[in-house]
Amino acid sequence: MAEATRTGPDRPVGLRRDRGPGSGLHWWAEVLLVLGFYAVYSAIRNLFGSESVEVAAALANAERIIDLEKALNLYVELDVQNAFLGSRWFIQFWNLFYGTFHFTVTVFVLVWVYRRFPHLYARHRSTFLCTTGLALVGFALFPLMPPRLLSDCGEYGACLATIHPYVDTVTDVGGLWSFDSGTMQKVSNQYAAMPSLHFAWATWSSLVLWPTLRGPSPSVRTRVGRWLVATYPPATLFAVVVTGNHYWLDAVGGLVVLGAGWLLSVLLVRAWVRSHRPAPAN
Repeated sequence: MAEATRTGPDRPVGLRRDRGPGSGLHWWAEVLLVLGFYAVYSAIRNLFGSESVEVAAALANAERIIDLEKALNLYVELDVQNAFLGSRWFIQFWNLFYGTFHFTVTVFVLVWVYRRFPHLYARHRSTFLCTTGLALVGFALFPLMPPRLLSDCGEYGACLATIHPYVDTVTDVGGLWSFDSGTMQKVSNQYAAMPSLHFAWATWSSLVLWPTLRGPSPSVRTRVGRWLVATYPPATLFAVVVTGNHYWLDAVGGLVVLGAGWLLSVLLVRAWVRSHRPAPAN
């Protein structure tokens, strides 16, 4: 949670020489921190894989989500998917988007801010890590069967195609990533859908990038960049819905953990600053 660093012989190993408050750790220490955190997060998230959750419990929670969306007259996931299933290349693009942008854009944002805006980096990185960690609470308390498994007749599906005729677009249409191999199903937590970290990370990325694209007279490239940044979260929401991986309420859950992650990171960064503030001279 580095917010300020010390220089001189007593500077702790891994802290970079500051270009302003909040520049964080040396790049190699940041890589180790983020990768180590994500490895621990993944191990906890996928503990015992999907076998740690009863199918009936995950299905019951899915039905609760659907009932709530119907009560709001906003149960649209099936209609959205059905509207685009006829265009194979279109669905394949969103399969690719779902499987790659989630990580590549997030890594780009972390590197971009670290390199270009070091005084902002520690706070943004801390928000990202806190948000990701807090998502584990949702996964543990509310295991949720995603839409694509409602019609699946495999070990982790509900086999309810007549009631919930969703399509697993990655399996049936094609893409780079598959969740249906026996090994992947046993290792990965198939019911880690609430909250949607895809949407939480996408919103975090946009909120981080948007202030860096401001200027008195923006160029065409800057305006295009702003447009891409502004449309990234809505595009991610569309991707997770059209591929059958999330309900739109999962995205609301993503916003909740993002807000909580930001608040927690503020507290942690302030505590770090206080603990590393030089003692007053006698």
